[in-house]
Amino acid sequence: MELHKLFEFQYKQLEESIDEIAERIGKLGHKTMGTMQEFIKQSIIKENPGKYASSKDSLKELLEDHETVIIHLRKDIDDCSEKNKDAGTADYLTGLMEQHETIAWILRRYLN
Repeated sequence: MELHKLFEFQYKQLEESIDEIAERIGKLGHKTMGTMQEFIKQSIIKENPGKYASSKDSLKELLEDHETVIIHLRKDIDDCSEKNKDAGTADYLTGLMEQHETIAWILRRYLN
């Protein structure tokens, strides 16, 4: 039950982030993706269909995914600041990165 609550919290947090990211994209005058196929094609996180991992393996995989996102967000923050001179997006991405860092920290605690 504890892991269920953790995953549910994370799901809700990520769902909220998706809406905020779409708003940010719109504020910058761009269109957002709208289909699962588009999301999957652009995603840096790949799914593992047909794989039903144990709880511990699921936590490990989830941790790896968050660490991947953190690495990419750090690069994106630098790009926004230096290349694009977009402090607003850099600030938003920094907050998003901090959320992923917190989730990664929580997941590491479950694995230790």
